[in-house]
Amino acid sequence: MRPTLRPLPAFTPYIVVTVVHLIAMAAGAEALVAATKPLLMPALLVGLVLGLPERRSPLLLWGGLALVFSWLGDVLLQNPGDTGFLIGMGAFGLAHLAYLALYLGPLRTRRVPWWGILLGIAWWAGMVAVLALWLGSLLVPVAVYGLVLGAAAVCALATRPLVAVGAAVFLVSDTLLALDRFLPGFSVLELDLAIMVAYCLGQGLIIAGVVTVARRRAGFANAGQLRAAAHDSAPGSI
Repeated sequence: MRPTLRPLPAFTPYIVVTVVHLIAMAAGAEALVAATKPLLMPALLVGLVLGLPERRSPLLLWGGLALVFSWLGDVLLQNPGDTGFLIGMGAFGLAHLAYLALYLGPLRTRRVPWWGILLGIAWWAGMVAVLALWLGSLLVPVAVYGLVLGAAAVCALATRPLVAVGAAVFLVSDTLLALDRFLPGFSVLELDLAIMVAYCLGQGLIIAGVVTVARRRAGFANAGQLRAAAHDSAPGSI
């Protein structure tokens, strides 16, 4: 196991960049918003790398891929028009597939609950029904993306609560984004800020959950090694 930073110092760059970005949004400082948005996911990746006790780990592989694809989505969605939106949505779809690999692989602690599956189906069907009339040629790609997004949020229920909450908040962010972009007349006070707050919080909670799980497992493993070493060195041990 390599030396690691405690979670708070490891995530300090992400916290700082997020706070600056959100304050810039609230203040209407568009240049600063555009400059800080591409820094969000790299800063979170720094927290993941510094916080994990092992670099050669599926947690780092899938978590890192999710953040790289999320960064790509952040950058692409800054471009106006349907093309940038479609490619950016595809990048986020790949990010959610990477998260799915985490949720159903190294982070899984239990079965996906049946009620979570029902809620996921209801959310997806409801979103498609509400937006279908306004999506036009984007109906199929948005529906497919929604299926992946919903599946990720549902499968996160098979992991630790911190990760599951993060995935749910991420779902809220994308739900608000879809309603804002496609549903005429949809309006919420400070909607763009609310979307980014939910996005940053959701991503941060997921990765914090990954680091927490990894550190706990490493701690348990070290404790077991210490007990075994103490037993082997005890008088009369063979």
